[in-house]
Amino acid sequence: MPVMTVSSQNTDLQPGNRAPDFTLPASAGRTVSSAALSGKPYLLYFYPKADTPGCTTQACGLQEVLPAFDAEGLTIIGVSPDPVAKIEKFATKYGLKFPLASDEDHTVAEAYGTWVEKSMYGRTYMGMERSSFLVDDQGVIRSVWRKVKPATHAALVAEAFRNLSEA
Repeated sequence: MPVMTVSSQNTDLQPGNRAPDFTLPASAGRTVSSAALSGKPYLLYFYPKADTPGCTTQACGLQEVLPAFDAEGLTIIGVSPDPVAKIEKFATKYGLKFPLASDEDHTVAEAYGTWVEKSMYGRTYMGMERSSFLVDDQGVIRSVWRKVKPATHAALVAEAFRNLSEA
């Protein structure tokens, strides 16, 4: 399935900006898109690699609060550069009910400014920055988290969404 986006790379997305459009293949044979989410709030979170310790902590934390988010109408979508088969295995292994999307060519990550230069052991390479975007029902970004800490991510999202819902 082709990936489509209308925006170029934007590392400066801030609250108040319009969220870049996207369409991606996802776990459980789904397709996720900004068009299908029109009129609904959503969390788009970018993670580096399925079934690694940090990514598992982050995904399982969001899965724990999923019932509350579902009840309040918030859709969660995880995005990684992994192929669909790998994210499908990850979702099944941990019983993740929300869609995990595959952005193999990192087009959507580039539109959101999360495909960045990284460094490890003196080697630089391009990779996914663990980042999240809370988008309201009008397609406007309301909260942005860069370099997310997996263990506290779900609590930060819950608080921001609660504040958004009360506004």
